[in-house]
Amino acid sequence: MSTYADLFRYRELFANLFRRDLQAKYKASALGLAWTLVNPLILMGIYVLVFSLLWRVVDVPHYPLFVLAGLAVWVFFTGSLQGASSSLLESAPLIRKVRFPRQLVALSAVATQVVAFAVMLAILIVVNAIVIPEARDTVWLALPLSVLVVALVAGVALAVASANVVFRDVEHIVSALLLPWFFLTPIIVPLDSLPGAEDRYHTLVQVLRYVNFITPPMDAVRDPLLGHVPRLVDVVYLAVAALAALALGAFAFRRVDDRIAVEL
Repeated sequence: MSTYADLFRYRELFANLFRRDLQAKYKASALGLAWTLVNPLILMGIYVLVFSLLWRVVDVPHYPLFVLAGLAVWVFFTGSLQGASSSLLESAPLIRKVRFPRQLVALSAVATQVVAFAVMLAILIVVNAIVIPEARDTVWLALPLSVLVVALVAGVALAVASANVVFRDVEHIVSALLLPWFFLTPIIVPLDSLPGAEDRYHTLVQVLRYVNFITPPMDAVRDPLLGHVPRLVDVVYLAVAALAALALGAFAFRRVDDRIAVEL
């Protein structure tokens, strides 16, 4: 796809956009990239305290690492969507002055989130390999699966960024949806651990799993980190979803490419 081939053809420009966004994100920050770990760690501590110690509603082995692995994917996903949704609007002065592949702006917003995702993933690989002996044989599978997650998120983020150029409500809709979306995603509790999941609400659980396109990718990445071979259905779902998302992002961008400078 030429939309993504421009990443290579204009790699120096993309690198400059990436450095600009990364510097802007951590400008005047004392901790810098360490802030990417603070928020997930705080959330993990809260969820472990509430759901594993106080309420005791879950009994998941290595529960803190289960939550942290889910948060790594979720924070990358939401950060990319929120950053990309407004990226073209925020770069309006540059876009109006210079003709260049505008999709690089949205993809640069995703790339800045990839840095934090990579740091979280590296820490999880090391910690899980130490804490969970059986994970030492599977933990490396998370790397190629995470690359597919990045492709999936990049495609969705580009589609959202493109739609927001024409319909300015898109970024607000995305922000409003993320909170309920969080609770419909198995970050805190596995779907099959919900009361009645296997008997009374089996169909509903399956709908929640596969309609929510971030759930199978999250499970595919998290399983090897916890010492399990990822389910084939989750891996296939992730691969197909990544290709579909990239195609959707390219299609949406091509539809608005000629209108971007005018709309902005």
